[in-house]
Amino acid sequence: MLKFLNMANKQTIVISLGGSLVVPDNIDVEFLKKFKKVLEKYIKNNKFIIIVGGGKTARNYQKAMQEFGAKNVDQDWIGINITKLNAELVKNIFSKKLQKKIIVSGGLKPGNSTDYVSVIMAKKYKTKTIINLSNIDYVHDKNPKEFVDAKPFENITWKDFQKIVGTKWTPGLNAPFDPKASILASKSKMKVVIINGNKLQELEKFLNNNPFVGTIIQ
Repeated sequence: MLKFLNMANKQTIVISLGGSLVVPDNIDVEFLKKFKKVLEKYIKNNKFIIIVGGGKTARNYQKAMQEFGAKNVDQDWIGINITKLNAELVKNIFSKKLQKKIIVSGGLKPGNSTDYVSVIMAKKYKTKTIINLSNIDYVHDKNPKEFVDAKPFENITWKDFQKIVGTKWTPGLNAPFDPKASILASKSKMKVVIINGNKLQELEKFLNNNPFVGTIIQ
């Protein structure tokens, strides 16, 4: 069970960390080193909540389960277990001292993704901004890998974003931000910042309140 810490005295930053950044095919040790280095620069004046996804690994397991007629709830559970494994890895890249300043979690229950957990945590700690680290530079109106005319957005409203991702969650859904999480974030008047985790300099720019490459959904 996730243990809530008292983070009242410092600014709390919630990061939804895409599992495919942690394990694109094999564990990306170089990414983890760079990610650790960035957070260590900001840990003095901030608290971090990192919610780690299952990424490609989870989707591969879920795809195999589908071949045997597994129910959605069972597919969700295996995905949750993979997010917890990824989260345990991310937690342990930090020293024991820094672990006390950082919450790291995976998924919690079937029916939604770790994006949804990040919104729940943001509500819990009364922060209105979530950073979503994925492997894309921008949200597009359609898949840019399939459509050369896909339009990127630097800013987009929740209403327009919902038109792109829909409202229904299915296990293994690969969307910039989970539809159910989007509904909750919109109702809670939160802002989600999409940044490419392979370009951590853009994360630093955002944390320093400088212009950055990415999409703001609000």
